[in-house]
Amino acid sequence: MIKVTKFGGSSVANAKQFAKVKHIIDSDPSRKFIVTSACGKESHEDHKVTDLLYLIQAHIKYGVSYESLFDMIVKKYKSIQEELHLHVNLDEEFFRIRKIIQNDDSPDYLVSRGEYLTGKLLAEYLGAKFVDAADVIMFHYDGTIDMKRTSEKLMQYVQGSEKILIPGFYGATPNGTIKVMSRGGSDITGAVLANIVDADVYENWTDVSGFMVVDPRIIPNPISISRITYSELREMSYMGANVLHDDSVFPVREKNIPINIRNTNEPDHPGTMIMEDCSEMDKVDPPHAITGITGRKNYTVISLTKAHSSAEIGFLRKVLQIFEKYNVSIEAVPVTVDTYSIVVQTHLINHCLYEIIGELKETVHPEDIRVEDHQAMIAVVGREMKQRAGISGQLLSEFGRNKINIRTISQSSYELTIMIGVSDNDFEKSIKAIYEKFVAEEKKQ
Repeated sequence: MIKVTKFGGSSVANAKQFAKVKHIIDSDPSRKFIVTSACGKESHEDHKVTDLLYLIQAHIKYGVSYESLFDMIVKKYKSIQEELHLHVNLDEEFFRIRKIIQNDDSPDYLVSRGEYLTGKLLAEYLGAKFVDAADVIMFHYDGTIDMKRTSEKLMQYVQGSEKILIPGFYGATPNGTIKVMSRGGSDITGAVLANIVDADVYENWTDVSGFMVVDPRIIPNPISISRITYSELREMSYMGANVLHDDSVFPVREKNIPINIRNTNEPDHPGTMIMEDCSEMDKVDPPHAITGITGRKNYTVISLTKAHSSAEIGFLRKVLQIFEKYNVSIEAVPVTVDTYSIVVQTHLINHCLYEIIGELKETVHPEDIRVEDHQAMIAVVGREMKQRAGISGQLLSEFGRNKINIRTISQSSYELTIMIGVSDNDFEKSIKAIYEKFVAEEKKQ
């Protein structure tokens, strides 16, 4: 068995967290490939190393002294080094960083040093071979990862090594220039590595024990999700359940490699397993009808009413083209016989709302246009819903019982997700109502 293990910033925040990581790695010989993020926050008052590095870059850009910020980073890494009795020459590393950033205004090199330095220390502590991501994670010039060249580079280091550690978040372009990914990119590094080495499992270690059915800030101590499909994960992630970087799914899904979300602080908790198909396990342990409940506030709904519009060829196309013209992404389009509701994120349309309304009136000649802001969208996700008749009806009844007005509702024929629109003021109340009826009650039975 081969496991790729990725540790997030909270997992490597200090020497105590390093010790937890070592226990996890040493407890399972199949954990041969390790990816690390930069040191995260030790407490609420602390700062993530990557945040400090971005601040330093801003200070350099505007000609402001960055010494106090740099000293904070030096202190953090030297504290870990001294407490764990490591021998990495940090003075030499920091001297090199200072020298390079004084002559190079590119932020990518600087902000990648958090992962690099964390990787150097953690590799020594784990007894693993350190491989600089700039030597193996290869980018095309357009910013996409060159999987072929990355595989060729990586396989040069794999042979004969017991354990390999690669910093996440960055790589290099064909000319050798350091390039970083979007924030959370260490997840992608781990997924790419898992794809190339044909891992049996990609373990993603963080500070939560997998996915929760619902946001714990709304429902205290919610039930955890033991397993979830990639499709369900995609639906939940898009609507705000962000435990894993979205782009980290594709490299492992391509080879049907499961992702296991684990908690470094609770290593015995099985976490959440993300799989392409959960049907065999579901036969043994049937899941809840609803896998997860998530959502977002601050949407605007623009509703157009026109008699016989459903029979008018090209009506919806004309409407959508206007939003496309203003580069506004559309979240949903609930439709009735003569009414089309366009759901968009409010911040995307604030600057051009009146222009869009004007063009809609001129182009499709609606009898009425209604704009409602302060709307929320709730996603009720579950692969089991299509097996249980009447879920939509029960949801409607529950909303009525709790005196919650539904503004929009939509569901595809695949029956994986039901999207419900309510006012922002009813957002938390709605999620609590769904959870109590479809998850908490079911658990009691």
